[in-house]
Amino acid sequence: MTPLPGGWAHLPFFHTRWPALQARLAAEPGPVLPAPHAIFRALDLVPPDRARVLILGQDPYPTPGHADGLAFSVAPGVALPRSLANIFAEMQADLGCRPASGDLTPWARQGVVLLNTALTVPAGQANGHAGWGWGALVTEVLDALAARPLAFLLWGRQADTLARPFTDPARHLVLASAHPSPLSARRGFFGSRPFSAVNRWLADRGEPAIDWCAT
Repeated sequence: MTPLPGGWAHLPFFHTRWPALQARLAAEPGPVLPAPHAIFRALDLVPPDRARVLILGQDPYPTPGHADGLAFSVAPGVALPRSLANIFAEMQADLGCRPASGDLTPWARQGVVLLNTALTVPAGQANGHAGWGWGALVTEVLDALAARPLAFLLWGRQADTLARPFTDPARHLVLASAHPSPLSARRGFFGSRPFSAVNRWLADRGEPAIDWCAT
């Protein structure tokens, strides 16, 4: 059972595209990640009126036991995937601290939307659902978020290409960099210092900072 995210259930995607996509996912011969109840977790935890930051990744971790419905996050006690380890390394360099576990739920509780450009993946097949229609939902989410002041952290070419048309420098902070994966982190993610940049932007707006190191 996949519950719809309450604050977002009005989006056209859920009435026009989701039933067919859900049936297609159910027909997959192997496991689909994350678990059905967690597919929309990134949206369920952050309704539109509470969103302050968007981190847009690529797709869920394809390793069983890793994907938890939040981009880049893993459950407490799970060893850090390499992309998340690189995110924490950059945070340590930027802020001098890092969370105690890979569970990024505390970020979501503070208004950080941890979304991927595809919300599911077949186990063991990275990007396996990239062309399955998730882009329709993500663009609707981006359109809704773009109506309010927001910090966009766009990690990787897919994220930048999809989200850039929705951004407006007059009301948004846009920080685009290479993806934090081991293949690309040294091409511009390391040294980008996105966490302090977001907090400076929030402070300039009179908003509280994100406690990125919260656990």
